[in-house]
Amino acid sequence: MGATAERVSVEASDNYVFQRSLLAYHTAAQMIEGVVLEIGTGSGYGIDVVAPGAEKFITIDKFDCGADLSQHANVEFRKMTVPPLTGIADESVDCVISFQVIEHIEDDVKMVDEVWRVLRPGGRFIVSTPNRLMSLTRNPWHVREYTPEEFTALLQTRFNKVEPMGVSGNAKVMEYYTANRASVERITRWDILDLQHRLPRWILQIPYDILNRLNRRRLLKANTDLTCGIRMDDYRVESISPECFDLFYVAHKSPQAAE
Repeated sequence: MGATAERVSVEASDNYVFQRSLLAYHTAAQMIEGVVLEIGTGSGYGIDVVAPGAEKFITIDKFDCGADLSQHANVEFRKMTVPPLTGIADESVDCVISFQVIEHIEDDVKMVDEVWRVLRPGGRFIVSTPNRLMSLTRNPWHVREYTPEEFTALLQTRFNKVEPMGVSGNAKVMEYYTANRASVERITRWDILDLQHRLPRWILQIPYDILNRLNRRRLLKANTDLTCGIRMDDYRVESISPECFDLFYVAHKSPQAAE
């Protein structure tokens, strides 16, 4: 995942997505302890939220981190492409967090295996990913998206206890979602050959990126107060439902875990 519209930024047009992403970090901050590993640093906006509650915070990404880490003596950034989790020892971390990343991973089963490997017995994997049931169109930056049932099954390939939750929004969020859906439908109605589902992902990525950015900026211009007015508190993590925007799961490694 490169510097694209897929990578959440603090740009005003991204506010709807950014606030939702921020909630994932604040929710995880109430759950983490000890040595914490983050898969997918992104722009690093989650570091300030999570690092204060960790004994040590290791954050990894395939691209360089542009965040200022000097304020956190317990933070270490490592540049790597995953999986595998190169250089992370077996049973060496207490919590793994990863938000909006696993849908980009070719070998998602290997990723789950690696997370299980590095977690200490009793450790937790806190992970989010888009809910396919709420996606408005194919996202070619994603290798795949999951339904709640599919994501549960993936995590259960390694973890025997999986808590399925979801990120939902209030009426303000749903108003934006409805406007966004109508805008996307106006764009995709020209795809009479259904090329978005027929062409390879790599061909669609740049056109998607351009249209996605234009669409978000058009929505910002048409609905400035609504777009900029959405806050983290307009979202909530609650019991899983088909209408949640993101799947937010906590997978527990058994205290008696063994190969």
